[in-house]
Amino acid sequence: MREWSLSERLIVAARGMNERGINVNKSGNVSVRVERDGRPGFLVTPTGVPYASLTPEDLVWMPLDAASVEDREGRLLPSSEWSLHRAVYAARPDVGAVVHTHSAYATALACRNERIPAFHYMVAVAGGSSIDVVPYATFGTELLGERTAEALREKNACLLEHHGVVALGPTPEKALDLAAEVENLARQYVIVRGLGTPRLLSDEEMAVVIEKFRTYGKQPSRDGEETR
Repeated sequence: MREWSLSERLIVAARGMNERGINVNKSGNVSVRVERDGRPGFLVTPTGVPYASLTPEDLVWMPLDAASVEDREGRLLPSSEWSLHRAVYAARPDVGAVVHTHSAYATALACRNERIPAFHYMVAVAGGSSIDVVPYATFGTELLGERTAEALREKNACLLEHHGVVALGPTPEKALDLAAEVENLARQYVIVRGLGTPRLLSDEEMAVVIEKFRTYGKQPSRDGEETR
């Protein structure tokens, strides 16, 4: 897909974080995997720019082998979390987009270092039987990127301790949907805990659900290939 189209979709996803109520003001960031001249890399939102005013020219391209912001292509500086995005793309070649938010309920759990366990089968939408917490590291550091990438090697979402949420997807739209789902699950979990000790699904049942999710939401296309 051409880069201009991906840029527009990235901006729509960035604005969608605030529109869906899972982010506030200029916090959070979004990226999409994009090659330039055969060189792997990604487009990421710039730091400090309101999403409502973003244009494709404002987005910053970072190569996967970037050592610093000086390696960027673009007139603006990238998000302070660009190295987190780079680490995730390097560890997960199957991922096409990354969304990072500071959504309220999920971040509240992250600040208490509490994961989202298997209280509801939809927890499996993130690729496992729980949505775990990445140990704290200062924002924008290589260490935070390394810890996040390690936590997401086999899952598609995690909480960042004292920070927020990271969600992955094949497209910006899918990554945004997952970030919204994580926040919804976090809110539900907080409500359930207020009613008493949560009852959890077994590992065996979650394994069944995870397997079912491999084809969840797919429809056959006219040429016989499955589509989402």
